Amino acid sequence: MEHLITKSRLLALLLLLGIAFTGCYNDSEEELYPEIPGSQCDLTSVTYSSTIAPIMATNCNSCHSGASASAGVVTNTYEGLSIIAKNGKLYGSVSHASGYSAMPQGGAMLSNCNLDKIKTWVDAGALNN
Repeated sequence: MEHLITKSRLLALLLLLGIAFTGCYNDSEEELYPEIPGSQCDLTSVTYSSTIAPIMATNCNSCHSGASASAGVVTNTYEGLSIIAKNGKLYGSVSHASGYSAMPQGGAMLSNCNLDKIKTWVDAGALNN
């Protein structure tokens, strides 16, 4: 009887591990949510506060904020982000362009829509709006 209980516990543990490992992976937004016909990336009202800051909060701020910001790059404030936006490092990094450190480091590249939003904001002068 004890042998049967041990086997069932081992089976339960293997099942839980299997679920944990298959549920923890990182895919790009396009792969998880393919574009619905007729839907488009809205680039008409891209602003720092309503568009860019949330993208940074989701993808960048965990490593690039505060006094201990990785590589001294701060993305959680307009002041910090505008520096790398205006010198080209922001878009170069998030678009994985040659010669730039690909970001997010170790993660999937941002969605094409988010890349387009960042480019639109940078091309418009990276305003604090």
